[in-house]
Amino acid sequence: MAEAVVCFAVIYLLSASTSGPGSPGGLQAAGLAAILAVSTGLAAAATGMHSPNGWRRARGLLTGTLLTAILLAPLAWAAVEFLRVDLGGRATSPAVAVVLLSAAGTGVVLLTRLLFLGVARTGLFTQRVAVLDGSGNALMKLPPAGPTAAEEPFRVALRISNEALAEAGGAAAMPGLSVAQLRSRGIRWVVAPEPETLPATLRENWSQAGIRLVGEVEFLERLSGRVDLEALEPDWLETARGARMRPSEAFVGRAFDVTVSLALLLLTLPLTALAALAIRIDSPGPIFYRQARVGQGGKIILLTKLRSMRVDAEAGGAPQWATRRDPRVTRVGRFLRLTRIDEIPQVLNVLKGDMAFIGPRPERPAFVEQLSLAIPHYADRAVVKPGITGWAQVNFPYGASVDDARQKLTYDLYYVRRRSLFLDLLILVATVRVILFQEGSR
Repeated sequence: MAEAVVCFAVIYLLSASTSGPGSPGGLQAAGLAAILAVSTGLAAAATGMHSPNGWRRARGLLTGTLLTAILLAPLAWAAVEFLRVDLGGRATSPAVAVVLLSAAGTGVVLLTRLLFLGVARTGLFTQRVAVLDGSGNALMKLPPAGPTAAEEPFRVALRISNEALAEAGGAAAMPGLSVAQLRSRGIRWVVAPEPETLPATLRENWSQAGIRLVGEVEFLERLSGRVDLEALEPDWLETARGARMRPSEAFVGRAFDVTVSLALLLLTLPLTALAALAIRIDSPGPIFYRQARVGQGGKIILLTKLRSMRVDAEAGGAPQWATRRDPRVTRVGRFLRLTRIDEIPQVLNVLKGDMAFIGPRPERPAFVEQLSLAIPHYADRAVVKPGITGWAQVNFPYGASVDDARQKLTYDLYYVRRRSLFLDLLILVATVRVILFQEGSR
């Protein structure tokens, strides 16, 4: 939000015409500033600059800033050509305008990151947590209060073990748990293994005071962006948002899938044609590759991709995991897989309705059978449509083993539990980062 406001102000001041904000030129400048403020945010997010890991180190900060400038330049050019803003007469050509506007947007990104880095190190953004019944549980791994934890999203300001609760006669009588005492410590979160067992009066007082009480499992899930497979209850799908979508949500989701897929198909048509030509020249065999995968509800679908391996890649008939520097991958195929160009034809599966744009990656039937026997809740991922990209794809590298599949499942089921249009948009933007940095490609 801060980045968007500053970016809008800087670009508006740079592009407003000399005739004033109430004139057509001023309105054009405001429109340009709004478009580029949004575009700058999207470009920064796509290059990892909205992730703390992307800007807390000098190398990540400089790389992200450079890539943001590269992504922002064509967006600035399109906005200048569409609105025909002359930068108040200070620019004599669209090229000069594009350079100035791109530099302004990129400068705002760099400046806000440096400012937020300085503020984050003071601990201002860190939320203080009280942990109840924390003896030996996973919450003990959270950083304690202190300067070493200043940049963490949460830190423990109060720990109360089972023994302390027992000696005090329970949470209701525990010193330090009143609203006034929690506020004096700056605590806004209370985490407990079983929140429903705490006295109703205590919970009500905290709620009215704006102090959030959450369970340990939910808190760790929100903190890590993944679920604990061992902590999932047998009926957890009954409350999962992905498994219980309202008709209006399903309609919006389908509209999102069709819109994004058509846009990607049209924008990448020349690239797909060049890739198809390269495949034809590089190795014998078909351009497209169709393979059986497991879709929603266990239904078998035929996935369409650009062929990246030799025709006899599985001559023995047994499915194989892809490995690093897989010898079955062709020369052109290696480039297609690194850049994810081979995934583009899957938009046809999305338009057909077999897949969504965002969702767990569809696996082959043989792998699903194997993994369902080895990993608890693996079959639960099939309650939603599989996707071209997903929460697991932007958070975990390529999976090529049972253990990798277990780790990816923790992210897939997090998506099933908390699916929303906003989360889909976050994944869509993060996918650009994954492609740019070739994360997890094989």
